[in-house]
Amino acid sequence: MHGNLGVIIFIILLGMIVYLMNLSGATREYAKWAEKRIRTKRQSLLVTMMLGILIFVDDYFNCLTVGTVMRPITDKNKVSREKLAYIIDSTAAPICMVAPISSWAAAVSSSLGDNSSINGFQLFLKTIPFNYYTWFTIALILATTLFKTDFGKMRDYEKKCELGNYQFEKMGGSYQSNDTGKVIDLILPVAFLIFSSIVAMLYTGGLFNGGISVQEAFTECDAITGLAMGACYTVIFLALLYLPRKIVTAKQFLDGLVEGFKQMVPAALILTFAWTLSGICGADYLNTGGFVASVVETYHVNLHFIPAVFFLISLLLSFSTGTSWGTFAIMLPITASVYSQQMTTLMVISTAAVLGGSVCGDHISPISDTTILSSTGAQCKHINHVETQLQYGAVSALVTTVCYILTGYLNSSLVGLFSGCLFIFGFVLGLKKYRDKRGI
Repeated sequence: MHGNLGVIIFIILLGMIVYLMNLSGATREYAKWAEKRIRTKRQSLLVTMMLGILIFVDDYFNCLTVGTVMRPITDKNKVSREKLAYIIDSTAAPICMVAPISSWAAAVSSSLGDNSSINGFQLFLKTIPFNYYTWFTIALILATTLFKTDFGKMRDYEKKCELGNYQFEKMGGSYQSNDTGKVIDLILPVAFLIFSSIVAMLYTGGLFNGGISVQEAFTECDAITGLAMGACYTVIFLALLYLPRKIVTAKQFLDGLVEGFKQMVPAALILTFAWTLSGICGADYLNTGGFVASVVETYHVNLHFIPAVFFLISLLLSFSTGTSWGTFAIMLPITASVYSQQMTTLMVISTAAVLGGSVCGDHISPISDTTILSSTGAQCKHINHVETQLQYGAVSALVTTVCYILTGYLNSSLVGLFSGCLFIFGFVLGLKKYRDKRGI
């Protein structure tokens, strides 16, 4: 299945699943159940972050599932949709980038090319401690949540929400839910979706044909096809779960499929336009990647600065094209050639910088599919999500660049991680104390 077509099919099927769960009343019952246990804004933000970390298999699945499950709880606790979208996006692609069992690990492992002497999966594992952008992004979520301090446009939306001046919009239209659904009618479909998606991904990787390991199956899998298959099986599972128990009628179920399709049309259109723009930047037209590759190979840079330089180049390339996987394919072979196909410590750091820069650019790009799906999952206006997230991403990117310069000289991940996290928490705490002192 073509990747883009698979994504469209997946989000449409997920729209159907979400609509049917809402229609059954299960989402409302889950919100009531969670309200008794998640009583504060801080708790709702931390649970959203933890759920995003737990669903690490694929970023598309993460974006829409976390939004569906947590949106009623965060709305109740006066969390703006912009903040919800930011946390969803910050625990989607960044977390997948440090998860060995994920579609992203498979993409990185296969990006070095058939002629490379380096084991792609082993290289991926070695880059995890050096993937600073992911760790600093999580640190920024924790710091702003624990100290209850936001900045930029995010702060404006959060203050409006706390004062009751915020409008929680229904991006997908209104519907009348039934009173027959229970909490289990939401938990079971979500659990089945996770399970069936993982099994389908392993199937596309050839695990059930025998002779290969789970790790190899994930490396060879077609993640998008697997997710689409998992979502399709979940629609069937919903029919078996709801119809015999009369949670919804047959007519409501069929109408729900149509309405769920309609609700995902705006997201599908935005994705289509984003892919079109990304294609214009491809090798057949503007060839943005080829230009960047020629610049990297032409200018000789001090080896100790290469991780920071590669991070910034990957960031700009991923931001302008809206694709991190495409950036992997361009930059990783260049990185390997710079170090003569030798897996040295500095080569591992530079590879981590490429991965981190690719994720950073994808994270803050307005035409990135994960950015679009995060705003869709949170039911937040896309441009609002882009504006607020860009400021947070810029802080993490700046700290990451400085730490890659330090690490390039010291070859130690501990120094970079400690320094970066210290700066992130120091920045947020300092901002809080400054505002408290000024009374703003």
